[in-house]
Amino acid sequence: MEPILSLDLTTLHRRTSMKWRRYPEDVLPLWVAEMDTPLAPAVREELLRVVTEGDTGYPEGNAYAEAFAVFAAEEWGWTFDPARQAVLSPDVMQGIAMLLAQAVRPGERVVINSPVYAPFWAVVRNAGAELVDVPLTEEGRLDLDAHEAAYAQGVAVHLLSSPHNPTGVVHTREELTRLAELARRHDVLLLADEIHSPLVGPGERFVPLLDVPGGEHAISLVSASKAWNLAGLKGALIIAGPEQLEQLRALSYESTRGAASHVALRAHTAALTGARDWLVQLRTELQANRELLDRLLADHLPAVRHRLSRGTYLAWLDCRELGLANPARHFLDEARVALNDGAAFGPRTAGFARINLATSPAIITEAVTRMGRSVSGPR
Repeated sequence: MEPILSLDLTTLHRRTSMKWRRYPEDVLPLWVAEMDTPLAPAVREELLRVVTEGDTGYPEGNAYAEAFAVFAAEEWGWTFDPARQAVLSPDVMQGIAMLLAQAVRPGERVVINSPVYAPFWAVVRNAGAELVDVPLTEEGRLDLDAHEAAYAQGVAVHLLSSPHNPTGVVHTREELTRLAELARRHDVLLLADEIHSPLVGPGERFVPLLDVPGGEHAISLVSASKAWNLAGLKGALIIAGPEQLEQLRALSYESTRGAASHVALRAHTAALTGARDWLVQLRTELQANRELLDRLLADHLPAVRHRLSRGTYLAWLDCRELGLANPARHFLDEARVALNDGAAFGPRTAGFARINLATSPAIITEAVTRMGRSVSGPR
């Protein structure tokens, strides 16, 4: 198989998605979570069938949930009943918003863990909830003692990123088991955004929240969109533990099956059933890019720290030693490299930036070289 992360700038500049249209053409866009990949062959062939057959109507059947159940069993040893425990959602964040709307009354408290995916902050506030930030530790782990203290003050929901975006940390079975036990003891609903789970790289093992003791009281949201680069084909699943099935039944037809895209569901199902080898190769290439980033930082930006995390194709850069007020703005203005501003992920991380590694090694090399020159001059 040809390398997946090998598209050149001429090809990529023909794209019209957010990643490639937000900034001028001289900027290398390594920010939003889109991958610079071609479609997996199985997905491309399925979409061609959809167009050829004019099969662009309303969704029917349970193929997507059934395909994800097979994938989860084979990848992680986790089994669930797709007919009973899963419903469709347009995407993960809309599913979270729907669940918060029915699970949280105005003024109730919702926990998140900064630094965390920027839309988490907005979706909690839009639900009328009081946001309670329980930051990750300096090592990027869940602070379980701090969670116990927060839960004891009264919390309705804990919105968890797993694997964690932007740090890429993969929560362990022990961490998730204790978290689920604490949530059960204090009557906290755990909602887990597990959209990056298929991307976990070598040396780590993703643990589904619903697969740990106590997970029967939690709800997870999953999708094939991140792992197979299908953000423009919206589709997701809300999967409830056996003790949370009432939450699924309470969701309306309009917010689940009626809002899902039939075309997206066919593409996602094809990814799960026919593009597993493609995903395995992608994971290998992403790990090589993580290691490349560490070498490049050592050569060009030795003051920037990066923890080699394997949970996403995103990397969390600690730029505090550079002494820049806004590292992402500096790299955009002075190096023409677009990163995500760390301040968007939490109030304590203004000196950080997030970089997207799902692109070619040549583009990563050029980007970090430019970044290094912008703080030290030509080398």
